[in-house]
Amino acid sequence: MKPLLSNVRRGMRHPRVWSIAAVWICCLAYVLFQGGKTSIMLLSMVTLLCLYLAIAGFSGVRRARGVRILSSGQDHEELLHAGDQVQVKLQLTIPGFLPLPYVVVREILHRHNGESWSFRESLIPNMRGNGELSFQTPPLERGKYVFSETECASEDIFGLIEHRGTFKAKGDFRVLPRTVFIPYWQLYDRKSRLSGPQTARTRSRRETTQINGVRDYVYGDRLSRIHWNATAKTGTWKSKEFEHESVPKTILVLDALAGSYEQGEAFELAVSTAASLLEYGTRERMGMGLMTLSDQTKLLPPSESLLERQKMMHHLVDVQHNGQDKRLLPGIEKLARQLPQGAYFVVISPQKDEKVLELLRWADTRGMTPCHIIIDTKESRQSAEWSAMLRGKGTRSFVVSHLQELPTVMGGGSA
Repeated sequence: MKPLLSNVRRGMRHPRVWSIAAVWICCLAYVLFQGGKTSIMLLSMVTLLCLYLAIAGFSGVRRARGVRILSSGQDHEELLHAGDQVQVKLQLTIPGFLPLPYVVVREILHRHNGESWSFRESLIPNMRGNGELSFQTPPLERGKYVFSETECASEDIFGLIEHRGTFKAKGDFRVLPRTVFIPYWQLYDRKSRLSGPQTARTRSRRETTQINGVRDYVYGDRLSRIHWNATAKTGTWKSKEFEHESVPKTILVLDALAGSYEQGEAFELAVSTAASLLEYGTRERMGMGLMTLSDQTKLLPPSESLLERQKMMHHLVDVQHNGQDKRLLPGIEKLARQLPQGAYFVVISPQKDEKVLELLRWADTRGMTPCHIIIDTKESRQSAEWSAMLRGKGTRSFVVSHLQELPTVMGGGSA
């Protein structure tokens, strides 16, 4: 009710309203002092015009309401990933019985970091005051998005006064980080010549011959894994699920310190790397956890639960590289008791100095298997030298320059 009253008061302050009121007063004075049919007819026409403008002002777009429907445009995908576009449908309802020549609708989409996009379109409502507006957002990056109040504007059929109204329709969504399919991770292969002595004493995540159920088909599954009976009954592709051998849990440590990244592109690559590895762990049913080192160090313990993995992915949507500490180890030492013994300790960071080496040594002394995924968008020689140095010390390392190279770097072929 308050927004409606404020819109009415704003309309009363419109200069054209006072101009029309002055014309009506002049016509009234003409009738009182001059008289005659001409003056009465003129006053009647002006009065009808004022009545029409008043009705249009109290109804119409000032009382507009609508429902917003969001979709990715892909029936087989419910989640939005970075780079996707969102199709928006706004079903508009304008109460009242007076016809409107057109309605201009303005939408503003806000991102959690302060960026915004403005969309401005026009539509012609039908005789019942209903209309539908459709538009598509540009490719969106990782983050939380919300639509602000929708603003509607229209003029009367004479074009004398512009009427405006606003309403709030639910329209918030989240865009997950970019990910790439990783068919195979060399870190878990005990037979790999590049694994190093520390991974040689662990067992790989191999499947047994014991069937553990049926799951949805995942791109990359072999033909022999398809469960033909379940596929025929359900009408959708199904694959056999086998039991796995046990494997040590894995902790992904994402460096989110402000001083570690010279540009936002490198941090987005680090987040996408962590998200891709989480998806790999979900497919392989591995106990993976996530730790982010930012202004507030957060640990999500290793779990094979799909719900916990979703929490990790949504946490990656919110994380920003805003940590002010210059060292990695202090943030981890606060949560050292919550880290499982004998776990893989995978550090995702562009740093190549004593700070990372100190962290990797600390993990080794705690009985964990350290690994360093080096984020380097510039493909510098220093990263290759750093990786060679770590391998000489028996620590696994991977250099990632582009997201599409991640499957090859991890040991699973091209993307």
